[in-house]
Amino acid sequence: MCFLCRQADQREWQYTGMELAVHFYRKPGEKMLQLAEFMITHKSWWDTVDLVATKIAGTALSASPELIPAYADRWISSENIWLNRSALLFQLKFKKATGTNLLFSYILKCASMHEFFIRKAIGWALREYSKTTPDLVRTFVESQKLSPLSRKETLKILAKRSDDQTD
Repeated sequence: MCFLCRQADQREWQYTGMELAVHFYRKPGEKMLQLAEFMITHKSWWDTVDLVATKIAGTALSASPELIPAYADRWISSENIWLNRSALLFQLKFKKATGTNLLFSYILKCASMHEFFIRKAIGWALREYSKTTPDLVRTFVESQKLSPLSRKETLKILAKRSDDQTD
């Protein structure tokens, strides 16, 4: 059903397929990741990819981290920007369970890319992780050459925290 919804021309059906996958896939694992990859690479756009990356791929990879090399590692090295973006974002809601080295290595792999959606994803992933480990993210950002967009997106919360602490 999820595949059929995803293949429909109307975006509403595509969203329905994603929501069905989120709610009815009870056993996260390889089949869920195969579905996620299909959804990421078919009729791709940032809004649908982000939901699939965080809620479907993120759930499956959190439950089965041994599948990260087969999926996320392959996605980050892909020629498909939506797979790259998904690899950057799948840990978005992991908080303390985020694999810091994995996240930072993926970011460094993509840091020189000129694609807007990749630069934005780098900033978003770092900004979200800065809510958990602000000092670590600040140190990483200060020590790396990131695009102005990635840096700006990352520092939104960190700058606000700094302002709040000086008041």
